[in-house]
Amino acid sequence: MKSIKVYLDTIDKVKGFVNVVSVCDGDFDLSSGRYVVDAKSIMGIFSLDLSKTLTLNIHDNEVADRILPQLKAYEVQ
Repeated sequence: MKSIKVYLDTIDKVKGFVNVVSVCDGDFDLSSGRYVVDAKSIMGIFSLDLSKTLTLNIHDNEVADRILPQLKAYEVQ
């Protein structure tokens, strides 16, 4: 499992993020504090506090290696 920090502060960023992760097989979770949602669910993402940095957990390392370059625009360093 790999984890990165992402920041999705606009509707367009949320839509773009969901589009990227939705086309990829694998399990993705977004967490904010004690709340965890499916990262492929736009409604789930909007239920989180988007004013804060979120943690993206990618459960398959092979999938993570393929998708991380596509997620650079959303990643917080």
